Amino acid sequence: MRIVMHIDLNAFFASAEERERPELKGKPLVVGADPKDGKGRGVVSTCSYEARKYGIRSGMPISRAWKMCPGAPAGPCVYLPVNFELYTRISDNVMEIIRSFGDAFEPAGIDEAYIEVSKKAGSWDKALDIAEKIKKEIREKEKLTCSIGIAPNKLVAKVASDFRKPDGLTLVRTEDVLDFLRPMEPMALLGIGPKTYAVLKGMGITTIGRLRRLRKDQLTGMFGKFGTDIWESARGIDDSSLIESWEPKSIGRQITFEKDTRDVSLLNRTMEKMACEIKEQLFADNRLFKTVTLIVRYENFDTHDRSRSLKAPTQDISVALETAKGLLKPFLEDTRKLRLIGLRVSKLSVR
Repeated sequence: MRIVMHIDLNAFFASAEERERPELKGKPLVVGADPKDGKGRGVVSTCSYEARKYGIRSGMPISRAWKMCPGAPAGPCVYLPVNFELYTRISDNVMEIIRSFGDAFEPAGIDEAYIEVSKKAGSWDKALDIAEKIKKEIREKEKLTCSIGIAPNKLVAKVASDFRKPDGLTLVRTEDVLDFLRPMEPMALLGIGPKTYAVLKGMGITTIGRLRRLRKDQLTGMFGKFGTDIWESARGIDDSSLIESWEPKSIGRQITFEKDTRDVSLLNRTMEKMACEIKEQLFADNRLFKTVTLIVRYENFDTHDRSRSLKAPTQDISVALETAKGLLKPFLEDTRKLRLIGLRVSKLSVR
């Protein structure tokens, strides 16, 4: 019997700010780009649950968030810039706490992680005890809350941790997996995004229970190999192990402009800046790259990317920059201005 936990810090960036500044507790708090009184660029990184009551969500344009809940003196929201130094320091402390309770540990981001406790727990009841101890230690040592899902695998544990927030604890035993998933929307499953859900919803598939009515061959016919993943996920099937060490698949940067632009000189300078930052990371990790990808987002948020693979791996960032400039040209044939540009190198290997 496998017992896996997914631990998710609640509204992490906002909660970290509240910890440092207790006077913010209970206020609608938004962490992200500078809103500039509703004219700012960039997006919301995260927000407190009080801010979410206004409809604000992570990834939302900061200007839209301001319209929903203006900052002082026009409105009640508090807007703060991202403080990665603070969040990284807190995250490191929390991850050490989580790691100490598991047989195996897999970080899944700055604010979430998986642990397997099959050996240390041995039973569902003991797993509940361990989860309570994790929550207590994080609360006492770091003054933060987390939500924990306990299940037979990573897939269901992740869904379970999202089930009750904030400060939730949900246990899904093996025999309860199908019933637990049945009433949920398909988007609760990892990998099913808005586009896939739109196709399913158009067929009247609005719950995971209904999704199970589709045969595997029907799903593969619609979604290719991903259809098999959907069929298994709908049944709570996930045999993936925890990844205790991993190699980065890519290194990238992206920048949102203060004003939408078609200024080629500005675009080139921006790509040069990103290339320098990527170069530093490549040298620090002692890695080569083989594929270069350019990402652009137009003024209407329409986003595209183009990639080109090199003949051989290299660490020469000037090659990446020249390749990116070539990839940019077709995008400039469009008359729309650019809101964002990104550069990424991938197919990494050790030098």
